[in-house]
Amino acid sequence: MTFDALKDAVTAGEIDTVLACLVDMQGRLLGKRFHAVNFVETSFQETHCCNYLLATDLEMATPPGYKASSWEGGYGDYIMAPDLTTLRRVPWLEGTAMVLCDVLDHHTHAPVPHSPRAMLKRQVARLTALGFDAMMATELEFFLFEKSFDEIRKDGFRDLAPISGYNEDYHILQTTKEESVMRPIRNHLFNAGIPVENTKGEAETGQEELNIRYAAALDCADHHTIAKNAIKEIAWQQGHAASFLPKWHHDKIGSSSHVHQSLWQNGAPAFHDADAPFGMSEVMQHYMAGLIAYAPDYTFFLAPYVNSYKRFAKGTFAPTKTVWSVDNRTAGFRLCGEGTKGVRVECRVGGSDLNPYLAQAAMLAAGIKGIEDKMALAPATSGDVYDDSGATEIPRTLRAATETLRNSAFLRAAMGDDVIDHYTRTAEWEQEEFDRVVTDWEIARGFERA
Repeated sequence: MTFDALKDAVTAGEIDTVLACLVDMQGRLLGKRFHAVNFVETSFQETHCCNYLLATDLEMATPPGYKASSWEGGYGDYIMAPDLTTLRRVPWLEGTAMVLCDVLDHHTHAPVPHSPRAMLKRQVARLTALGFDAMMATELEFFLFEKSFDEIRKDGFRDLAPISGYNEDYHILQTTKEESVMRPIRNHLFNAGIPVENTKGEAETGQEELNIRYAAALDCADHHTIAKNAIKEIAWQQGHAASFLPKWHHDKIGSSSHVHQSLWQNGAPAFHDADAPFGMSEVMQHYMAGLIAYAPDYTFFLAPYVNSYKRFAKGTFAPTKTVWSVDNRTAGFRLCGEGTKGVRVECRVGGSDLNPYLAQAAMLAAGIKGIEDKMALAPATSGDVYDDSGATEIPRTLRAATETLRNSAFLRAAMGDDVIDHYTRTAEWEQEEFDRVVTDWEIARGFERA
């Protein structure tokens, strides 16, 4: 939606509310609801927010230990600068439009370096300087539950019942029963300018998947974030809860967010070489070598919570090893479309809780490192990768991933010390809160701490 089209819609009384949203560290949309007249007259240029919005946890607590935002610093303002290229109608909300905002320093008007959109933009700019464009696509997996968010909360988040009782992977009859939620998700998102491809049942009871057509990296992350918010809102409108928790039940398969990626150059796929094995160009081989070699360094950006690591288990289609294989879903990195112009790499490590801006930024940084250093790609692995004892393991706990993040010279060079220190603190706080809550729970029941 162009800004002129928005102004016309406001004048005609079709739009009365504009959501101005930033993306926080957790990948959520935060912001303000503007009266549309005010937005088109003045606020389309900028608005303001408290700088604690990029230094909170999922419960909106204000953890200590951040350099960028603290009680000592007084919790000042950031500027929210609307990116009018992201302006769109929100068809599932009456009379509403939405715009995503970049986050700027209140004093210098420079991008806030640890803001998710700025982090991805920085890596895209580095890639552009090398002559490449990044194309990405994400898969969104989630669970639908019988009850609403409020009903589940009032029941103490216990005895959750998925919307269906059957594994519904590709199951048309079962997913027909859920069309009251999934059909408006597809249609509303498509009408909001999100290039939806399809929805399908996934490999668990009540588990769904939304697939969005590939796009430039920043557009892909925008589409993912808007879609994730929309899924929750549309499910709520239909009286159901949607959860992107990677592992909501120990007996259930987890939810992932696979990320497909390729590089293009001058409008053509730079990953494709018809004369090379599997159709993989040298550029692709270097990129994948970096992607795989540095996977432990950036695992936190793919798995940011304690629960994220519950998903990594043998025989669940969630990977445990940082190797690549050809069209093999047991590997951390899967080669898709081998021998064709659509050849690409799918990272299968990330869970449904990842922030797409952070995940894509980290993976692009690793791929760029591989290209710059002309890193050699190891041979493909075959068979059941879960049983490959020689392969490097993905960090299996948040504590381990935090340490690799803290000590990553590669990420510090690519993103800056302040950014890595900021997210290291985020990871530490998640672990501290988990330890505090679990310890209290165990002590109350006379258990020893594990």
